[in-house]
Amino acid sequence: MAKTFTPQPNAAAALQGLSSMATKEVLAQLAQRCTAEGVAIEFESGGGVIMADRVRAGDAADLVVLGADAMRTLADEGHVIADSVRPLFRSDMVIAIPDSAEVPDVSSPRAIRELISGDLRIGYSTGPSGTALLRQLEAWGLRPEIDGRLVQARPGVPVGRLLTDGEADVGLQQNSELAGMPGVRVLGPLPGECAVTTVFSGGVLAASGRPDVASGALSRMADPAYSAIVTGCGMTPAGG
Repeated sequence: MAKTFTPQPNAAAALQGLSSMATKEVLAQLAQRCTAEGVAIEFESGGGVIMADRVRAGDAADLVVLGADAMRTLADEGHVIADSVRPLFRSDMVIAIPDSAEVPDVSSPRAIRELISGDLRIGYSTGPSGTALLRQLEAWGLRPEIDGRLVQARPGVPVGRLLTDGEADVGLQQNSELAGMPGVRVLGPLPGECAVTTVFSGGVLAASGRPDVASGALSRMADPAYSAIVTGCGMTPAGG
């Protein structure tokens, strides 16, 4: 005789989140932890520019995690609830080379400037680290001189891919996107006045059907109890 089963109520659907690639790993681990503790979250990661455009297009999601500047813009445009936005992670921009290349001197701002002033192709991203790099080059007065050697990765493509594919000789991007990538050697964060730290913030989409639950999930991800997950992914908690 066949067994009969009493249908059980479905668990609440997982919160849906969008994020840039820089936070893909840390959010995957935080989402796994939160889900295990009863708050189900699923994140989709891609190029930050693409994800911001998806928010503007009305993508069905509850949360978004992007660079602080992008989040501020989305809040100003009304796509993200302004008072829900909070800083979550900080990430240093690092310099990297193909692991077969000779290791250059990157110990000082002067050494970095000399390296960039040479004849190497410089890979950078479409994200916050790329914007910060271009600002630094402008400040140094080097932008016109090296424009022809700047190689920008496509949205969602890590700068490390430019290094492994032979399209760039030096790459600058978030540590979280370059650390541990096969074929890439991370030399460390930019020194002294060259240092660039990006803050990634999270916020609740104005279109979310569960804004209170989504806001609670953001608070949970910012909990100091999860700081080991954040640092293990090459970032530091923003403390917001």
